[in-house]
Amino acid sequence: MAFSRRVGLLAAAAATVLAASACSGAATGSSDSSEAATGAFPVTVDSIHGESVIPEQPERVVTVSWSNADTALALGVVPVGMPADAWGGGEDGTTAWVDDKLEELGAPLGSDGAPELYSEVDGVNFEAIAALEPDVILAGYSGLTKEEFDKLSKIAPVVGPQEENYQAPWQDVAKVTGEALGKPDEADQLVSDIESDFAAIAEDHPGIEDLTFIAANLDLAENTINVYAGGDTRQRLFETLGMTSAPVVEENTEEGAFFFEWSVERADELDSDILYTFIPEGNEMSDVTEDDLYSQIPAVANGGLVATRSNEETMSISAANVLGLPWALENVIPDFVETADGLIK
Repeated sequence: MAFSRRVGLLAAAAATVLAASACSGAATGSSDSSEAATGAFPVTVDSIHGESVIPEQPERVVTVSWSNADTALALGVVPVGMPADAWGGGEDGTTAWVDDKLEELGAPLGSDGAPELYSEVDGVNFEAIAALEPDVILAGYSGLTKEEFDKLSKIAPVVGPQEENYQAPWQDVAKVTGEALGKPDEADQLVSDIESDFAAIAEDHPGIEDLTFIAANLDLAENTINVYAGGDTRQRLFETLGMTSAPVVEENTEEGAFFFEWSVERADELDSDILYTFIPEGNEMSDVTEDDLYSQIPAVANGGLVATRSNEETMSISAANVLGLPWALENVIPDFVETADGLIK
């Protein structure tokens, strides 16, 4: 299964202690065992595909799919290898928050300690992963199949997906990654800090809890609508802000699905106070608000449209994780909250 998650646009359209950094290529990884959770290994981690046993503190960490490298970096661990972000990353295949963290950890791209980037455009890059001789493979947030999980497990222990179809909550991914890397307390603290930041926003904006929302992708090129379901990270993000998912979402979601298609001719039935979408680079909000059909969506008509305006902004919430969310809280969420404030009675 290629990690485009059906289509790249749909899928992407979301600690300070350095313990286990490693060099790229054939270099041997290293970790500061004095800062690791001594006595924590062996560790057994669970996933939808079964258990994996990590016998000792990993020194060579590689990752699969979006955001798993981000989580490792947030815990102070520099992977020896990770996928390039073909969608949402910059020219080097990394996001701004990853670049900042690599710099902080002394492993910027191009340096001796930088991770090797490999492509996942055609699916899991088994060859590149095997060549790096990892101690553990992180894939807590992924669409990894059982066959892929088993194949990777022959290379190294795998932290497999916590939910199917990229629906694992970022909190769960952080915690299982922390367990695998011997940093459970650090992972818990990262989760707690971010949840506290979201709670503070909700507290500072009374009335936001009375708003309903829909997270969707209004595809301006194809003139289609895809609505994200309850297991999607964008959906969870607005719930974390205190808003309530619009009834139309639950009423039309099939079990296990992370989105459903909606006829643009029925746009006026997508009833909510807030509607989130991704505005592709080169387009404007007016392309939605002035469209004959999209403008019939109640939230669009009533000033409740919010959007991410770049691939990078979209990635920060669509593949949400403990490294990207603080960036989103500073660069994306304020616009959402400002729109919400304008709707609160």
